[in-house]
Amino acid sequence: MEPETKQPESAFHIKKVWGEATSFLTRYQKIWWIDLVLLLGLIGLIFGMINVAGEWTGVHRPAVEIDLSPWALPKYTFFSLCRGMMAYVLSLLFTLVYGYWAAKDHIAEKVLIPMLDILQSIPVLGFMPGLVLALVAIFPNSNIGLELAAVIMIFTGQVWNMTFSFYQSLRSVPVYLQEAASIYRFTWWQKATKLEIPFSAIGLIWNSMMSMAGGWFFLTVSEAFQLGDKDFRLPGLGSYMSVASDKGDDWAKLYGVIAMIVMIVCLDQFLWRPLVVWGQKFRVEEGGGEEGMTSWFLDFLNRSQIFQFFQNLFKPKQINSSELMPPVDQAAARSIAHSKPSNLLGMKIFSVLAFIGLLGLMLFGAWKIIELFSKVTLPQWELIVAEALATLGRVLTAVCLSAVWTIPVGLWLGLSPRLSRVAQPFVQVAASFPAPMLFSYVILLMHFIGIPLNWGAIALMALGAQWYILFNVMAGAMAIPSDLLEAARMYRITGWQRFTKVYLPGIFPYLLTGMVTSAGGTWNASIVAEYVTDKGQTLTAFGLGSQISEAAAQADFPMLAASVVVMSLMVVAFNRLVWKRLYRLAEEKYSLSK
Repeated sequence: MEPETKQPESAFHIKKVWGEATSFLTRYQKIWWIDLVLLLGLIGLIFGMINVAGEWTGVHRPAVEIDLSPWALPKYTFFSLCRGMMAYVLSLLFTLVYGYWAAKDHIAEKVLIPMLDILQSIPVLGFMPGLVLALVAIFPNSNIGLELAAVIMIFTGQVWNMTFSFYQSLRSVPVYLQEAASIYRFTWWQKATKLEIPFSAIGLIWNSMMSMAGGWFFLTVSEAFQLGDKDFRLPGLGSYMSVASDKGDDWAKLYGVIAMIVMIVCLDQFLWRPLVVWGQKFRVEEGGGEEGMTSWFLDFLNRSQIFQFFQNLFKPKQINSSELMPPVDQAAARSIAHSKPSNLLGMKIFSVLAFIGLLGLMLFGAWKIIELFSKVTLPQWELIVAEALATLGRVLTAVCLSAVWTIPVGLWLGLSPRLSRVAQPFVQVAASFPAPMLFSYVILLMHFIGIPLNWGAIALMALGAQWYILFNVMAGAMAIPSDLLEAARMYRITGWQRFTKVYLPGIFPYLLTGMVTSAGGTWNASIVAEYVTDKGQTLTAFGLGSQISEAAAQADFPMLAASVVVMSLMVVAFNRLVWKRLYRLAEEKYSLSK
């Protein structure tokens, strides 16, 4: 009887071991395939970066011949992508430092935020002439100076939107979360990494997408820059489209459009969609489940052993609850919450020194600009002011027209994860596509309808302005706590009442950020919307943007400096009189912390 009982157990044991071995081999085969694909992608990326490094360190050429063959587009597209990503990393670092500084130092804030207004109002051509000449002089025997100039120019088209978003998010952190961090005696680093940056993540991610789109908007200007009779062209997609437009090669323009769309879709699928999905865990809510977005590439990475290894390697250390000091009573809690950590003394000293250095740089720049102003005559000043007023009218009209459709569409997409998942790639392509590449077709349509450029420039500006508002409204709609939406459904708040009592207050800080950055981006866009070159012909509209473009093309530095300063003063004055009051309203009435 004993052998008969052992035989089934032995067979069962063998079957169990075989099943475990088969399951392990199957899982290992999948992991091996995923890791192999990831390794091949990393190897390809490394070889591409080596090629880019060779281009940077190559001998400086007085002129670059752009090949309009479609076979040259992969290399040009990769070069432009690398410049855009380098500019984005620089923008992110600037955003975290500058935005945190402005939000935490109330004395420096009085200078930093107006200066941010001024900087975002300065068009690319206001930065570029001096920057290009300086960097080329520093690196005369290589392309490093010119490449750095292009990266910094793309950076100036990206960074302001991100910085405003991060600053506004830091100012909107709920009071109860701030008090909890103070009660548990978080250091400034713990508070920044555990509370403030996560709270800002959704808005920062969506504004990063919009900022990348803003950088592509001026891609042709950054890569195909000309100053007087000097040619500072770089091999890239922007130069390809610029040369194709100058030569009137419609096939080459079509190839460039296709290459740009492919690059934007790849960025959306491999970078932005995973970041949006990852950022959903930072929503501020207490209850209610919503259908989440998904990313096939993020799922692919999560199944990779290589990715999991590095994820565990850099995983932040968890805070030990025994190290925290919960309050004994309410009086002690309030005392701790209102006390100032001593470790902020070093940051305060650094902030003061940096503030003094910043003021010194501003005074030096003001002195140099005054020297240029002495060469501008009174009639020229009168012309510049009249052109500024004309451009201001176009900017406000473009922003208002953009808000009319972006607010309802942004709410519709942002409140539905399913719609957002489907629409995001299309919105990303439309927003990231450089509008100047389409100007020739829009101008052709305006000629057919009979609209002059003085009015048609509004439509050209709106092509870039609208996406700032749309992305911020979508981010704001996604950040509305689901418990508020559930309460609105329970109390049967519908229609216009739901829009005015729930949706608009929920997205108002994001909407305001979108409109501010949209206005700044529209001022920037005026340099290409009011001064359009196509097939060897130049069309101009009466405005400050066309004046800046003409001054840069003729290397007229006094007129360029005067036009840029008037534009900056116009933007700052409007921000002080209008946007600042609306920001105060957003903090006092429409913040989650109130």
